[in-house]
Amino acid sequence: MITDLEGARAALRRGTAVVLPNPAPLTHVVAGPDPRAVNTAKGRPADQAVALWAHHPGTLTDLDPVLDLSPALTAAAHRLLTEERVTLLLPLRPGAAPPDWLAPATRDGWTLLFGARWTPLLPLLADHPVLYVSSANRTGRPPAATAAEAVAMFPAAVPVLGTAPEPDGPPRAATTTLRLHPDGRVDLHRPGAQDRPYQDPDGYLEHVRAAYLP
Repeated sequence: MITDLEGARAALRRGTAVVLPNPAPLTHVVAGPDPRAVNTAKGRPADQAVALWAHHPGTLTDLDPVLDLSPALTAAAHRLLTEERVTLLLPLRPGAAPPDWLAPATRDGWTLLFGARWTPLLPLLADHPVLYVSSANRTGRPPAATAAEAVAMFPAAVPVLGTAPEPDGPPRAATTTLRLHPDGRVDLHRPGAQDRPYQDPDGYLEHVRAAYLP
């Protein structure tokens, strides 16, 4: 079901998961204030892990004390989320007490954060400092690159925010997922849009190390 910005805002306020666009070259995502609604929309178990959408600076700052990262690496993680728009697996400090709202995005001492911020979505996102997100696909299918693909893939009860078509460009993909270790090592957890222009994953990781890591 195609909806506009106000319809998407109303759905999120009801706790409904909504399919939202991202800037090229990223695919759509499904997001909601209730992680169970996100998983149900995707047709997978309601308790499966999801990412926390780290779009709100205050939410991200609240996590700094529980991350097992130096201040320099924490700052690098912020930049990777906001500038590179990757998804990050970050380590939690042993013995730390993360906020309850982080639990759906946490498994085995690591938390998963999604960082894309697209200007047209900021008024919508501002209503929800804590929001959960996953790629806009039903289990076993590729993420939706357009609103039309999302409408065809998701049940009618899941609203899809429609936007004006963007000019044709490279094929879209879900975000690259990186794992940042406490000692500053970074590795590729899942390939995606950000590393695709590079000849191989090592080339992208070299870029990340040179541009972002202390």
